[in-house]
Amino acid sequence: MRYRPFGNLGQAVSVVTLSLGPRDIADGPQAGRELIYSALEAGINSYRLQSADPVLAEVLGEALRHVDRKLVQVSLMLGAGDGRRGSDRDFSAEGMTSAIDRALHASGLGWFDLAVLDEPDDHELPQSSLNALKALRATQRVRLLGISGESEVMDTYVSTGAFDVLFTPFHVNSPWQIRSRLRDARERDMAIFVYGYFPDSLDTAKKASAVHEEEKKGFFGFAKSSRPKTDPLAGVGTFAFLHQTNGWTAEAICLAYSLTDPSVASALIEASDIERLNTLSLVPDRDLPPGLAAQIEMARVAGANKAA
Repeated sequence: MRYRPFGNLGQAVSVVTLSLGPRDIADGPQAGRELIYSALEAGINSYRLQSADPVLAEVLGEALRHVDRKLVQVSLMLGAGDGRRGSDRDFSAEGMTSAIDRALHASGLGWFDLAVLDEPDDHELPQSSLNALKALRATQRVRLLGISGESEVMDTYVSTGAFDVLFTPFHVNSPWQIRSRLRDARERDMAIFVYGYFPDSLDTAKKASAVHEEEKKGFFGFAKSSRPKTDPLAGVGTFAFLHQTNGWTAEAICLAYSLTDPSVASALIEASDIERLNTLSLVPDRDLPPGLAAQIEMARVAGANKAA
């Protein structure tokens, strides 16, 4: 596992963060704890709770009980409910304060290193809520504040200077708006966590080869590929090569690529089982094959040109 600096507290964070949600405790608390134990053994010291679900928080707290609290980084998503039936989006000062207090009590962690707002709309986050979060930070129940999302309103939140961390989708074919937001966050000394590194549009060879692929209209107006499938150059200018690289899966390439930007502190992964967790945790120790980064850029630029 590799580590990168995070925040202004001199903390080092693993370049992959394990994201934990309801699925991870669907088979019982012990299954969730075993997954976290395996993550610790793999060197992962960064964990994200997808909601303030007290059961999920308790499982994480129990798994980390014998680890020096200062050596692990735990973030909590706010605003998306707490996993209980009837729980709604709530960015009110009272709602977020209660969610943090419940999760802290259930987990026994003492504090959350990061409280992250889950893509609030511009009308969902009143000043009173920001004041409440700052009060929580002043009392050390929360160390840093973050914002997560991909909509245009994220630009506004980044520009306020009220947040320490940006959670953003980022992958080989991310649009210029996302890349511009990353630059703005870097210029404001915000730490950056990325997710969505392997989008559905690239998860199969067929989809990846269709991205940006030029098509011509046949005599009757039906789409016709510019090259036959047997052509060695079929798929050039697309992301087909993601599924054709020896020794690499497409997902591993995409995860490794998301970490090529040194300003990215960590990439969020989800693991349905321990085998998948171990496979993904090995990716940061590998370097992308020579020339692959250039292929990614050529495919991305080709797509941008066609879009224009």
